[in-house]
Amino acid sequence: MNENISQNTTENRFELAMEGKTAIVEYALSGDIITFLHTEVPPQLEGRGIGSTLAKYVLEYAKANHLKVSLQCPFIRSYIDRHPEYTSLLLHQPQ
Repeated sequence: MNENISQNTTENRFELAMEGKTAIVEYALSGDIITFLHTEVPPQLEGRGIGSTLAKYVLEYAKANHLKVSLQCPFIRSYIDRHPEYTSLLLHQPQ
């Protein structure tokens, strides 16, 4: 499924198109900090792990590009809570 994810730099989002619908992770990039703002999966695609696939992809993108991660998106935050291997990417480490 990862091969279907693309980065839309015009819209500042990562997109996964499937069955005529598009799931997204919106972001803001400032220097070496990427802020994940919002994750949205269309109702027709929910329950298939698409949000988690996107979360993993964007976090791997941040890691590969040496970006620190700031979170405003509760979905990405909960993904990191379940996958602590990504905690080191966070701009603000949990206490």
